[in-house]
Amino acid sequence: MSVLHLSVKNHFHANAVVGWHLVAGLLVFATMTLIVGEMGEQISNGEPLTHVDLRLTAWLTAHRFPALTTTLWLATALGSTWVASCAAVCAGLYLLWRRQPYWFTAVWLAVFGGMGLNRLLKYTFQRPRPYFDDPILSLTGYSFPSGHTMTATVLYAVLAAYLVAHTKRLGWRVVIVLAASVLIATVGFSRIYLGAHYLSDVLGALAEGLAWLSLCLTTVYTVWRLRNQD
Repeated sequence: MSVLHLSVKNHFHANAVVGWHLVAGLLVFATMTLIVGEMGEQISNGEPLTHVDLRLTAWLTAHRFPALTTTLWLATALGSTWVASCAAVCAGLYLLWRRQPYWFTAVWLAVFGGMGLNRLLKYTFQRPRPYFDDPILSLTGYSFPSGHTMTATVLYAVLAAYLVAHTKRLGWRVVIVLAASVLIATVGFSRIYLGAHYLSDVLGALAEGLAWLSLCLTTVYTVWRLRNQD
């Protein structure tokens, strides 16, 4: 009787854990999605956010210097499709080798699904890129949200989530999170500095990336827990 009671108690606790993770993940997804939608609406209506974009872009253009430009040229590549795809493929092969199919699914769904989502949102909002008489780089396509920033967000955040989940020491967990945050912030800033995007493009991409990543991790985790209860 006590064994049955313990089994029921453990099952209830496991369901509660899954439920709380699901609620938290969906809450982050919904919040970040609303932020992206609100920012897109402000951009479409030319609200004050767009004036902040123009002022910051103009200030950065007037205060560029060669050493920083070279550094950020290198940094911006960390959010490129090519780098992210190679990193996701390598991480995926490693996870398959370690027999961790759920983490493999989370990484590939976050990175490659995120790239597809970003393209969809760009065509939805169709915001023109910043224009300069003497640009550092010339790009075609739409500006909102930033593809490099979104890609960096989902890539480095999902890798950080994996490392944190497999690291016991709090100090190392903090280092991992800080390192991922610095990488994402650097890529985002590089896109503004190089004139590829406005500030709102980068902030929208961060929100988009967090929304998509939370949905991916929540879905994969929920499926994993429910399958392991059977």
